[in-house]
Amino acid sequence: MSAVSDNRENFADQLITAIRKKNSCMIVGLDPYFKSIPDIIKQKFSTLKKQSFEYEARVILEFNIQVIDLIAPHVSIVKPQIAFYELYGWWGVWAYAETIKYAKQKGLIVIGDVKRGDVPSTAEAYANAHIGEVCTDHVAEAPFGTDAITINPFLGTDSLLPFFQTAKKYHKGIFVLVKTSNPDSGEFQDLICEGKKLHEIIAERTYTWGKDVLGKHGYSAVGAVVGATFSHEITKLRKIMPTAYFLVPGYGAQGATAKDIACCFNPDGLGAIINASRSILYAYNLSPWKEKYGIDSWRDATREAVVKMNEEIRNILKTNHGYKE
Repeated sequence: MSAVSDNRENFADQLITAIRKKNSCMIVGLDPYFKSIPDIIKQKFSTLKKQSFEYEARVILEFNIQVIDLIAPHVSIVKPQIAFYELYGWWGVWAYAETIKYAKQKGLIVIGDVKRGDVPSTAEAYANAHIGEVCTDHVAEAPFGTDAITINPFLGTDSLLPFFQTAKKYHKGIFVLVKTSNPDSGEFQDLICEGKKLHEIIAERTYTWGKDVLGKHGYSAVGAVVGATFSHEITKLRKIMPTAYFLVPGYGAQGATAKDIACCFNPDGLGAIINASRSILYAYNLSPWKEKYGIDSWRDATREAVVKMNEEIRNILKTNHGYKE
């Protein structure tokens, strides 16, 4: 049976160590749109086309492996979105698990974007599957082994406690959906409840839930998903959750820029990790890389897009927080 080590760092401390190691607070979201994966990768598995889901899953895994090899020198965090894998049934889930395994082998922190949330007994099963262990006949195994996951607070505190408890036991992280990046998020998240917006109440709860899992740097293992596409809300949320790490989607393809994410960070230059997916994975199809490289040189486009995004974020930190490399 595997044992849980008490010597492992708080997740937030692991995160900060990883960020400082590569001087990058960037996340690359591994969202494999099959149609956008270069044909040169698909050709490698062309004999499997009749076994459709196996074909697609193996192409996705190969693409992810090549992406991870490209970005590993520049970033420390990846975030596979499980929906793009579940799309292909159990073969897709296999590709998800193998992607996590490979990213971990390359020394990357893996955040599983699973957005789980359910009644307590079901939540416990989700938690053990994604950030915990399952024990059968005295043998404990981690089904997926991600370092952190995203969760949905809609069902209330009792639905989240199994995630918090499991994360604490195994030194993992949690990111609660607080203010998401999609255009219609305000339909519910901005509703006024007792004089406050609902997402502000969730933020207050998130801060409370994270108080007992603070790391040595003062940040909690319970963080928050806060969309960069609503930058006018972020300053207030940063004040409500000063010790929470923000996982910030919306950069790049969804329209947010480096200026939009400046207020996600605390004065110490910490407190936020910025996600980009399509604008990195498929940079070959976007300006200026489309004109410069094209699909035949997709690897060069992806590498340059990562370097450029890192530079943009560092410049914002230098300007707004006096950050020094």
